[in-house]
Amino acid sequence: MNRQRLIILLVLVFIVPIGFFTKFYSGPAEEWINNSAGGFLYEIFWCLVVFFIFPTIKPIRIAAGVFFVTCFLEFLQLWHPFFLETIRNTFIGRTILGSSFNWFDFPYYIVGSALGYYIMQLIVKISITNPETLNSK
Repeated sequence: MNRQRLIILLVLVFIVPIGFFTKFYSGPAEEWINNSAGGFLYEIFWCLVVFFIFPTIKPIRIAAGVFFVTCFLEFLQLWHPFFLETIRNTFIGRTILGSSFNWFDFPYYIVGSALGYYIMQLIVKISITNPETLNSK
């Protein structure tokens, strides 16, 4: 496994539990954390997954693509055919597809895609940095 993919996996290992935590959190700002805060982590997660699978695609294209697909999925929540409702009745289905449309999710998608882009840029920079130069500074 190359260095870039290893870094992506390490970041995912950190982000995934935090994302799931937002779904189960109870305490101050519970409603916001359960329903909105995970939105930007969702974007970052998908940016990194796509970047892991397709490391040669430019981070800006990945971030934009993830943002547009996520927006499509948000609008898809307005449609309630039986097959989608069946999927949404599972935890993973609700987590991936969502269950209710909310205009206020879009700012979180923008922030998450921007952070995803920034993280991918950092990963590229770190993965091409020579480890010996890091130790000599």
